[in-house]
Amino acid sequence: MTSPHKPIILIVDDEKNTREGLARALRRNYNVLLAENGARALQLLQENSVDIMLSDVRMPGMDGLALMQRALARTPQPVCILLTAYGSVETAVEAMKRGAYDFLTKPVHLDRLDILVRRALREREVESENRRLHEQLDAKFGLDQIIGQSAAMQEVFDTIRQVAPTRATVLVQGESGTGKELVAQAIHRLSPRARAPFIPVHCAALSHNLLESELFGHEKGSFTGATERRPGRFELADGGTLFLDEVGEIDPSVQVKILRVLEEQVFERVGGQDSLHVDVRLVAATNRDLKQMVDEGRFREDLFYRLYVVVIHLPPLRERVSDIPLLTQHFIRSLSDQNNKVVEGITPEAMDVLTAYPWPGNVRELRNALERMVVLSRGGKLAVRDIPAGIRDHTPRRGGIAIGANDMSLDEVEKQMIVRALRACNGNRTKAAGQLGISRRTLHRKLNEYKLREEDAPGPAA
Repeated sequence: MTSPHKPIILIVDDEKNTREGLARALRRNYNVLLAENGARALQLLQENSVDIMLSDVRMPGMDGLALMQRALARTPQPVCILLTAYGSVETAVEAMKRGAYDFLTKPVHLDRLDILVRRALREREVESENRRLHEQLDAKFGLDQIIGQSAAMQEVFDTIRQVAPTRATVLVQGESGTGKELVAQAIHRLSPRARAPFIPVHCAALSHNLLESELFGHEKGSFTGATERRPGRFELADGGTLFLDEVGEIDPSVQVKILRVLEEQVFERVGGQDSLHVDVRLVAATNRDLKQMVDEGRFREDLFYRLYVVVIHLPPLRERVSDIPLLTQHFIRSLSDQNNKVVEGITPEAMDVLTAYPWPGNVRELRNALERMVVLSRGGKLAVRDIPAGIRDHTPRRGGIAIGANDMSLDEVEKQMIVRALRACNGNRTKAAGQLGISRRTLHRKLNEYKLREEDAPGPAA
C-alpha cells in the first residue's frame, strides 16, 4: 500500500539482489515499486503515477533504453535514471540524448543515488509549478503575450507547444509587426532552457562587420576601437536560446560562420584563435522569402536547410480579423495602466472601424494606434473620433458586416459580428466561420456560449 504523500519510485532490474537492495535504501522516504523486466515496468507505469524510474540498461527482452523511450511517452513523464554495470561514455551520452535525467554505474553508491533522487524530485517539482503557471497564462492570454483565438493562431499555438520542448531549430516567417519575437520568447519560456538566457539579435540594424562582432565577440585589438575582449551573443546565449531577427539580412560571409555553429556548436571570436564550444538553441525570423533568396544566390542553401527544420507561419492581422476585438481589449487594459488613464472599453462604431482597416503594420500598428487613442482619449470609452484619421477614413472592409450604433461590451460586439456574418452567408456556418477567421468548431462553441437561437442564425448548419 503506497502512501499518497510520498513520491513513487519504480526500480527495474532483472537482478533480484539489486532490486531489493535499492528498495531497502529508498523505502524510508519513498514509495517503491519493483519490476523484474520491461513488460512488468510498463504495467506498473500504467497503474501508477511514477515520479522516478531507476532502470538497468542491460536486461533480457526490452532493454533499459527502449523502456525509457516508452516511459517518456507517458503523461506525466517520470524522471528516468539509468543503471549499468557496463558504464561507458558512449552509453551515457546515448542515454542522455534520448532523455535520461542521469546515469549511474553499478554497484550503485547509495549516497550518490540519494542526492541524485532528491535533486531530480526538486527539479521536477519546480518544472511542474512552472508548467502550471504557463498553462494558466496560456489559458488567459494565449501563450502569455501572444493574443489570438482564430483558427490560424490556434495552429500557431499548437506548433509552439509541440516544438518548444525539443532542440529543433525554428524559423518564424511573417510580415513585419506580426509578433515574431513574441513567438521566439514563448518557445524559449516553454522549453527546458527557460531558466537560461534568451538573447535577441536584430540583424537588419547592424552592418556586416558589427554583426559579426556582435554574434561571435572579439578579442582586444582585433580592430580599431576593440579596446577589450568582448563576448558575443552566442557566448551569452550558452545553455539558452539565440533569436536572430531578420536573418535574411545577414551577409553571406557571416552566414557561413552561423552554419558552422549550428553544425558543430563551435566558433572563434573575431581576432581570436581559441575555439569556443556552446550549447545554443537557434530561433530565426524573417519577413522575406528565403527560398527565393537561395534561388537568386543571396542566401546560402546549406544554411537555409539548417534553418528550415520547423517553420511557423505567422498570419497577418488582416487574415485574422476575429482576433482584433481580443487584441483591442488586451491593449486598452495594458495601455490604460501604463499611461494612468481610465479607459473602460471601445464603442462598437469604433470597433467596426478597426476591424475594417487592413493593418499593413499588423499587431504593432494596432497597438501603436490604440496607445495614441488611449493617451488622447476624452471619455471613458474610445470612440470613432479618437481613431487616427488615416485609419478612420479607410474604405470599409469587404463583406459589409457593420455593428449597431449603441455602446456595447466586447462580448456583445462579437455576438453581433457572428449574427451578421451568418446572415451575410445565408446561415452557412462553414462560410461564416471562414469570413470571421475562426474554425467552424469555434463558431459552434460561440453560438452555444451566446445562446443564439435558430432565428438568430438562420439557414442550414452547413
